Amino acid sequence: MDHRAHQRLDSAELTDSILANAPVYGPSSERVGTISHLHRSAATTSVVVDIGGFPDTGTRPVLVALAELDLMRDEDGNVHGVTSWTKDELENLPKPHG
Repeated sequence: MDHRAHQRLDSAELTDSILANAPVYGPSSERVGTISHLHRSAATTSVVVDIGGFPDTGTRPVLVALAELDLMRDEDGNVHGVTSWTKDELENLPKPHG
């Protein structure tokens, strides 16, 4: 998937209602997870990404710093994220707290 023509989301669009269930693609345009929701703390904003989802294994939530995702809309208006993290690298990230 060529993301170069996709429109970047502006800061007003970074909401749970817009980002929830958006797919996340890795460096080779493979789907590596799905956005669950934003996780805000006093110092940072992260995105909870559910990875996995193969039959009988369920998903595992991980925290990805907002700066590690390029959030955009494709030509059809569908929101998605792109990260340089591979699925294996994402699996080693911390789970969200609380």
